[in-house]
Amino acid sequence: MRVYFHTFGCKANQYDTERMRQEVEAHGAQVASSWHEADACVVNTCTVTNHADAEARRFVRRVARESPGIRVVVAGCSAVLRAGEYRSMGEVSAVVEGHDPLAVAGALGADLPVPLGLRATLDRLHVEPVGGEILLRRAGASRGWLKVQDGCDRKCSFCATRLARGPSRSRPPEDVIREAEALARVHPELVITGVHIGQYGRDLPSSWTLARLVAHLLDRVSGVRFRLGSIEATEVDADLVRLLETSGGRLAPHLHMPLQSGSDAILRGMRRWYTREQYRRRTWEIVERVGEIGLGADIITGFPGETEERAAETRSLVEELPFTYLHVFPFSPREGTPAAELPDVVPQRVAGERNRELRMLAEEKGRSYRRRRVGGSAQVVLEGKRGTALTGDYLRVEVPVPPQDSGGLLGGVLRARGEHLYIAWPPQSPSN
Repeated sequence: MRVYFHTFGCKANQYDTERMRQEVEAHGAQVASSWHEADACVVNTCTVTNHADAEARRFVRRVARESPGIRVVVAGCSAVLRAGEYRSMGEVSAVVEGHDPLAVAGALGADLPVPLGLRATLDRLHVEPVGGEILLRRAGASRGWLKVQDGCDRKCSFCATRLARGPSRSRPPEDVIREAEALARVHPELVITGVHIGQYGRDLPSSWTLARLVAHLLDRVSGVRFRLGSIEATEVDADLVRLLETSGGRLAPHLHMPLQSGSDAILRGMRRWYTREQYRRRTWEIVERVGEIGLGADIITGFPGETEERAAETRSLVEELPFTYLHVFPFSPREGTPAAELPDVVPQRVAGERNRELRMLAEEKGRSYRRRRVGGSAQVVLEGKRGTALTGDYLRVEVPVPPQDSGGLLGGVLRARGEHLYIAWPPQSPSN
């Protein structure tokens, strides 16, 4: 059987797809590079917005239309919350309510018991995966994903992911370290990911925290750069800052800290647990300690009750803080979430205008940061055949001349060609 995998959504979803791929391959299937040449297609869905749900349904219909007779298995977050809708689609052969690789393999016809009702990758029943409990590689990529936890205990009013993923569950640290050791054999950079990685360790015995886990990874897994995935500003504790400051770049100088809004009134409506000032103060504390750092955030525009004055509070905070990029989204009400029932709905047109304003501001801040980095040194990871590389502070730069050594972390100097940065390699010493 030839199987094509398609993933929507976050790095946690991408990790889950790789676990599915590994399990399916272990049962003898081959991975296809296109659904046109596949016997089956696994669609790992996202439910972060209504658009994500709709996009997944459109994709399923397109696959079935262009490849008649193909077996389509729908899995992921949207499949948890909208299982009935997918089962009612004539194009869908099976639905896996969650991300479990064994359930996906079973839905594709593998000879194994399918654990009914299994809704999350980390919920293991008494069935051993043929592909193994740890991920060995991320196929076709230079950077690997290292998932350390799943689920979330927060109750943000706009978020449906928590409903799909369940409560926060941490992987045992030894499992994470074993997986990191395996992934480090083929990936020079590993991204520590999950649904809410700052909650790592809270459900484990002893005093495990994310910072303690990262310290163990740095100590026990050599020759690889680690990067934190999305993490809340309030959960970047002093120990994590110390690792960012002292690891010599082995913990990449880059943080993506969701902001969502710069207005305290909107943050309360979102049921976020920090204030504008707390986020602001923590960001400056980190920057003053770490120095040169890539800094990103998520922001939602047009949340119910966002007046022009409240939107201006977000803009002014973005203008002040040293962001190097932003992910900005207009508010999308999710069925079953408290925010979907809030009054004072902001017109979509207004939310879109505010979205564009923040994106333009973020682009200018990004250009300014890139200009400051010209002439500076950087350690990069090459990105396969794309002709690009990624710096520790999360700048994607061009690689005009392939280096002699194409593996691992490579050092060079950042140069500019117009608005674009490229990496220049140091001259090679003549051999004797």
